[in-house]
Amino acid sequence: MADKDELRQQMIDAFEGADYPINSPMDLVPALPNGPSTKFESGDFSMTAMELNTKLGGGDFPYESADAFVDDIMDQLEDQGHFD
Repeated sequence: MADKDELRQQMIDAFEGADYPINSPMDLVPALPNGPSTKFESGDFSMTAMELNTKLGGGDFPYESADAFVDDIMDQLEDQGHFD
């Protein structure tokens, strides 16, 4: 099972370098250490930034901070059953 806190911290670390506010997922690409191939892993959970973008809803852009963006991602992942 994925550790929600560990996964959240990985995403904060990856996305906090973006120039906020962000208006689309493309605004995040320059901040990602490995671009769209940046991988987020915990327990049995593993997804790249590109996979997150395709498997989650479009998001509620613009986002004013990495925390707000990651909170939305984590909520969507939880809704899809990735966490207990």
